[in-house]
Amino acid sequence: QVQLVESGGGLVQPGGSLKLSCVASGFTFSSYPVRWYRQIPGKEREVVAVISSTRSSSTIYANSVKGRFTISRDDGGNTVYLQMNSLKPEDTAVYYCNVVWRQQNYWGQGTQVTVSS
Repeated sequence: QVQLVESGGGLVQPGGSLKLSCVASGFTFSSYPVRWYRQIPGKEREVVAVISSTRSSSTIYANSVKGRFTISRDDGGNTVYLQMNSLKPEDTAVYYCNVVWRQQNYWGQGTQVTVSS
């Protein structure tokens, strides 16, 4: 079955960096776009970044993270990364990776990112 496992979250000071990883299994990873979302308690989950399938590997970013976050993929390792630089307190959230496979949404368990001094 499809599984997504995120890691790499933690506590970081404002201006710092973190790199999140999402390891996927159970489907042909290279053929599907992957999304990173984040969710703050009491708010809706919002998309942060999207990377298309390996054929083009094009990327899209939310305005709030453009220029600071970079999404990338390593199809050999079935992994998508989210490099987060110049972190701000408002980036504090649980970050999830997501894939739509056979018209169903799949999510990982999430990884907490806390930006605080």
